[in-house]
Amino acid sequence: MHTISKRLRGVSRARLFTNVTINRAILALLLSAGVSASHAAETPSFAALLRQAQLNAPYLLEQAANVRAASADARQAGAWANPSLSVTAENLGAPLSGGQSQRQDTYAITQVFEVGGKRSARIEAEQLKSAAVGTRERQARISFANELAISYATAEAMQQRKEVADAELVRAEDDLRAAQALVKAGREAELRLAQARASVAGAQAAVQSASADATEAMERLTALVGATESFTQIDHPFLATASAVRPEGAWSADATPALASAVAERDAVAAQIRVEEKRWLPDIGVSVGMRKFGWSTEKAATIGLMANIPLFDRNQSGVTAARERAASASMRVEAARLEATALHRSALAQVQASEKRLQAAEQGEAAAGEAYRLGRVGYDAGKTALVELLAIRRALSEAKALTIESRLVRVRALATLSTAEGRIAFGESP
Repeated sequence: MHTISKRLRGVSRARLFTNVTINRAILALLLSAGVSASHAAETPSFAALLRQAQLNAPYLLEQAANVRAASADARQAGAWANPSLSVTAENLGAPLSGGQSQRQDTYAITQVFEVGGKRSARIEAEQLKSAAVGTRERQARISFANELAISYATAEAMQQRKEVADAELVRAEDDLRAAQALVKAGREAELRLAQARASVAGAQAAVQSASADATEAMERLTALVGATESFTQIDHPFLATASAVRPEGAWSADATPALASAVAERDAVAAQIRVEEKRWLPDIGVSVGMRKFGWSTEKAATIGLMANIPLFDRNQSGVTAARERAASASMRVEAARLEATALHRSALAQVQASEKRLQAAEQGEAAAGEAYRLGRVGYDAGKTALVELLAIRRALSEAKALTIESRLVRVRALATLSTAEGRIAFGESP
């Protein structure tokens, strides 16, 4: 009788110590949560973040600068050549003639004119180059928007994985307390207690790993949109709604930005042929001036023509090189067309597979949750072994993680398909 009462007092002290420890842990978590919340940057919704990124993202700002530069080059191609001013002094130091100086000073302005359509060919080539840069910029915006969706979904997925790991740790600690009570009551062996402690240690390690992954994903999202303050929490659910999006039906390979970009580059390279064909044509320079005589106050007008003679260089190799580049660009267009078709088929298959995988994962998570509920009831009643409960609990965590991963995979598949089709998957078209 004395032994039983002593054991009961020990159990009571253990429970009191455990309750105090739990209360302290809860208080510490609340305090840390309050500190973290005070320093956390509010993460906008994906739609708002996309609009913000289109104005501030360094990658998109770079593309916009390239477009402005190409447009400026096209304007510069239409500029006329500047005139030149020449001053010539002749007969310096020549002997006097009849006591008069023989010096002559000539002032002339020369303007060079491009003939044979050289200027119009150059303007057309630069305009087509500018159009090609604009097409690439649109392709970059679509790719960026879909990449942002993947990054946003990844950050939320890592956050949810951390929540799963936190819940797993709570369940592991609950199982540990239950095991301690059963061992002290003589209904379980000490081995079960060691197993429960090992499970808690593994859950704690999983929490640390998930926290590091979540921080990394948030930092990548911050850098991608060019935010000045790091994001620490996804406050607007996106993963579940994005994974439920259905792909659009109509699609044509000619509408893809990759193919449109290849076509624009081909046209720009083809226009360069005309530039090279006219490069050998001589430029005509017209000079108008005035000559002043040193022996009198009389002046005379001068006029002249200037042209280079294409005797040795008719730019034949330059024309050949331009034609070969145009042929290469035409082959790139065909390759881009085939690649766009193949990429679309592959992405569409991935989308269809991801939908079935997500449905199976959600069904598996629901079954695992029910299994853990029944297993925990059986364990508390002494009908289920701790080893079996640990296996059921691990299966539940794995099922939750699989659902999160399946949603993320579907978002990636939808983003890849939208990029192949030249669309923004989860936002407005550019």
